[in-house]
Amino acid sequence: MKKLLAFGPIFIILAAFLWSLDGLLRVSLYSLPPIVVVFWEHFIGFLILLPLLLPKWKAVTAIKPKVWGAFAWVTVLSSILGTVLYTAALGKVNYIQFSVVVLLQQTQPLFVVLFGRLILKERIEKVFWPLLVVALVGAYLVSFPTGSVNVGTGTGTAIAALMAVGAAFSWGSSTAFSRYALIRLPSLVVTGLRFGLASVLGILLVVAMGYQNQAAGITTNQLWMLMGIALSTGMVALVIYYYGLKRTPARVSAICELTWPLSAVALDYVYFHKTLALSQWVGAVLLLASITAVSRMGKKASAT
Repeated sequence: MKKLLAFGPIFIILAAFLWSLDGLLRVSLYSLPPIVVVFWEHFIGFLILLPLLLPKWKAVTAIKPKVWGAFAWVTVLSSILGTVLYTAALGKVNYIQFSVVVLLQQTQPLFVVLFGRLILKERIEKVFWPLLVVALVGAYLVSFPTGSVNVGTGTGTAIAALMAVGAAFSWGSSTAFSRYALIRLPSLVVTGLRFGLASVLGILLVVAMGYQNQAAGITTNQLWMLMGIALSTGMVALVIYYYGLKRTPARVSAICELTWPLSAVALDYVYFHKTLALSQWVGAVLLLASITAVSRMGKKASAT
């Protein structure tokens, strides 16, 4: 059991699976401005984590400026900007599933590897690059069963593409900065502070953008849904993810996170009874093979 708990990639894979369920939970929240949803899900998560964060307050007061800088980067780019950019990009293409937005967002592992090298000084094994290529090809085939990307979304496509790359940059770079903080602090402290800082920034942006009425006027059903997100695909998923990321090199995490498109398509198959194309089966095999191989790399890296 101790060996299992020390094997970080399995927790990253579990978190990615939970994230694939996120779309099902957020359907009823599309009427709310994205920043309102971002604020509430972080604030609810912070309230739940606060009793666990308070006993570790000494560790919080001892945080060094560079680590606070990492928190600032993650809060602004991952918690706020990445989510808003991705949601806005989908809006530009009328929420067409598996559009060019999804494709460009899958460039995220490239930013994870880049910032893992720059920020964490991670050594990148030669075998990693072909595994990354195989994983990205697998993710493409899983996401686009016909092999083509839908770009027939009007003039908003180019803007949506830039927003999607911005989201990939925000989330990918934040993986490295999150690990930078996790190496130095307990994972619960990192999670709690991220949700607390994102709550403060979120409410400031809500006020600055004039969405106070929408934030204060959420319905009981929407509040219950936000709590459900916090206890599954939101706060709980991030706690699991950070537990795994603390024990896993960023470059390994980058590929393990590609479990998300695989599990999303599997959910379509099981829940919506959508038949998988042959290309999706091929992509699934490629993804599983690359994730398995890179997970073994992570196990060796954590043992050294």
